[in-house]
Amino acid sequence: MNDAPDQIHGPPPVAGMVGERLVRITDEIEWAAVSPRQITPDEWQRFEEYLKEIFEALGLAAESAATADTPRRFLRALFDATSGYEGDEKLVTAFETECHGGSDCRISQIIEGPIPFFSLCEHHSLPFFGKAYVGYIAHEHILGLSKLTRLVRLFARRFSMQERIGRQLAESLQQILQPHGVAVHLEAVHLCTQMRGVREIESSTRTTHWRGTYDEDPQLRAEFFTLCGQRGPAGLG
Repeated sequence: MNDAPDQIHGPPPVAGMVGERLVRITDEIEWAAVSPRQITPDEWQRFEEYLKEIFEALGLAAESAATADTPRRFLRALFDATSGYEGDEKLVTAFETECHGGSDCRISQIIEGPIPFFSLCEHHSLPFFGKAYVGYIAHEHILGLSKLTRLVRLFARRFSMQERIGRQLAESLQQILQPHGVAVHLEAVHLCTQMRGVREIESSTRTTHWRGTYDEDPQLRAEFFTLCGQRGPAGLG
C-alpha cells in the first residue's frame, strides 16, 4: 500500500439523494455525510515530528533501522483506524422487503453476526475490540447483509465508547429503515483496563440496545440472544 501523505486528502464530493424514497445526505446525518478529512503534507510532516518527540521521551530509540519510520507508520495507522469520521453514503441504499403482509412480518428477524470490530477508547486512545450482533424486524425496506457490517465498522472506526457505538447502530438502523424493531448486542475487550490500572485479564463488557418491538416482547429478545449464540446476560434480556 502506498502510504504517501498526499493521497489522504482531496476535494470533497458532491452530496445528494441516494436510494429511492430514502433520506437525503446532510451534515447532520453523520453516518452518510461523506466528509474526507483534509491533512496537508506539511501538517502530516509536523505531526510525525511531534510523535517522534513523544516516542523518544517515552524511551523509544527512534533513529534505529527498525524504528526510524515508526512515527509515520503510527500516524498512518491512527488515520486509517479513525476512517469512520468520513462517513459512508452507500449505507442508505436499501431494498423493498420480501414480506407482503401478515403477522409474520412483525416477528421475523434479520440478524447478522458475529461482526468483528475494532475501535479506540476516547478516554485513553487505546484499542477495544470484540464482536457485534445486529438484528432488525423489517417493515418496508431491508438492507443487504454486507451493509450491516459496513455500519458497524463506520461507527467503530472512531474515538468512541462501546455504549455509544451500540446506540448509534440502533438509531441509524431505525432512521434508515424505519423497521418494526432493532436489536444490537456488543461484546468487547478493553485494553485500557488490561494494559493499565486494574488489568482485568480475560474480562469483557457486554452492552445491548433495543428499539420498537423488541422493547415490547421478552420472547423476541430471548430469541435474538439465542440466534446470536448468547445466553442473555443478567440485566440485558
